[in-house]
Amino acid sequence: MAVTDLSSWIDEFAREGTVWCAKRLSGNDTLANGSHQAGPYIPKDFLFELFPSISNQAIKNPDQIFPLYVDSHSDHREVRVIWYNNRFHKDPVTNKTGTRNETRITNFGGQESALLNADSSGSIAVFLFVLGEGGQAAECHVWVCDNKIEEDQIEERIGVVEPKLFVMWRPGTEISYVTASIRLSVCTLSPDKIPPAWLTKFPTGEEIVAKTRELRSDDTLSVDERLLRRRDCEFEIFKSVEEAVYISRIKGGFTTVDGFISLAQTILQSRKSRSGTSLELHARDIFTEETLVQDKHFSHRPVIEGGKRPDFIFPSTAAYNDAAFPKEKLRILAAKTTCKDRWRQVINEGDRVEVKHLLTLQQGVSVNQFAEMNAAGIRLVVPERLHGMYPDTVKPHLITLESFIADVRLMALP
Repeated sequence: MAVTDLSSWIDEFAREGTVWCAKRLSGNDTLANGSHQAGPYIPKDFLFELFPSISNQAIKNPDQIFPLYVDSHSDHREVRVIWYNNRFHKDPVTNKTGTRNETRITNFGGQESALLNADSSGSIAVFLFVLGEGGQAAECHVWVCDNKIEEDQIEERIGVVEPKLFVMWRPGTEISYVTASIRLSVCTLSPDKIPPAWLTKFPTGEEIVAKTRELRSDDTLSVDERLLRRRDCEFEIFKSVEEAVYISRIKGGFTTVDGFISLAQTILQSRKSRSGTSLELHARDIFTEETLVQDKHFSHRPVIEGGKRPDFIFPSTAAYNDAAFPKEKLRILAAKTTCKDRWRQVINEGDRVEVKHLLTLQQGVSVNQFAEMNAAGIRLVVPERLHGMYPDTVKPHLITLESFIADVRLMALP
């Protein structure tokens, strides 16, 4: 029987004999951007392990039917896992091979499914496969988070779930991460390349971002691409340090359950801390590289009326506090990796600025969500590479980081 309360659901399935895969649904996964991908993307190697029958390259688009329960929305249906592999097969008419080489789960029934509903874009979805004979998946239970409270419950158990990141977990073993980005081996540090001080005291977010800047200056790239590549690089550095610092403690074992829980909580907290400040710190570095001088062209984490602390004010806190300074030349920018439920926090971050900007890496929002943000005076700043994951009617209204910086420079002119 499906469990309809998230806490009970986690308790029911956080056991051996299950395999978890958590991700944030992108506009390509749902029907938000009209891509018609028919279902959420999940990495091939993961699904090949659970459904070995679909890993047969000799068959074009091999598939398998299995039962899936979206327990969060009381939805049960027979779905299809398929390997779209026409890259390895020639079309009998054109004699040309295709381009697809990816696995997806399909047959959800369109927008009536929470997994394909455009408003689910940006939500955390957990796919929990129950193993049967031979370690193959017998059925799947899914939870699509409706709000931040549910997302916090999931992340407290498995760690932060960021865009482009898949969090894999077999209860009783360690949690692993798979990124949809190109792996940047230059940023994966061997223990001898890690600063010695970091091995005794875990580095701060500032220190890891500084190391990222050292490894990937990328000054010739656009600021949008620079931001995305540095975020990927930083994640590789973080994982390298995390493994170097904690793996020996884990392998050493524990004498008490409390000791094990304490270390697990420490690791999860460091992941949350890194995720919470990473985008903001990278944006600050890029503003500086683009000749925007701190406290002259922008202020970082200023304190303004009512003790409010927006991430960035342009051109400065002094200008913001000067009643004679034209408010139309002021800008407030918040930096939030995801914005589905967090954008409302930005609305009241500065009384003098009615229209505020939000830098996000979320891979798509629905038309309804975007309209609600727009009506509340929130303008989305999204790296250009991610624009394709947004609905066609939304794309023209997205602002690139490069365009935002150009606007700031324009406002600085006399």
